[in-house]
Amino acid sequence: AISLYERTLADRTRVLGEDHPNTLTTRNNLASAYESAGDLGQAIPLYERTLADRTRVLGEDHPDTLTTRNNLASAYRSAGDLERAMPLLERTLADCVRVLGEDHPDTQVVRSNLDVARNG
Repeated sequence: AISLYERTLADRTRVLGEDHPNTLTTRNNLASAYESAGDLGQAIPLYERTLADRTRVLGEDHPDTLTTRNNLASAYRSAGDLERAMPLLERTLADCVRVLGEDHPDTQVVRSNLDVARNG
């Protein structure tokens, strides 16, 4: 999957540009594939870059931005960096509740990730 995401990212960047929402989605998905493969050294910087770009292009409250923020926080947690993970998860949960609502599936995912980070 990683090689396909890398190829798709290169193609989308070339055809659509660095800031196109589909390019940003592919970059987020590539980071997720790295994380799933246990390569947090590749995943975390890619999530950080994608979060910065999604925030700039789509805004703080866009659902895609919230998704990437949650993914980054979860990667921090997986890396054992709770100092960065916890505040990011708490902020993301508050924003998801405000933007998406208490019962939205994305809100529930962030709440679950925060529970895991709090309780191990």
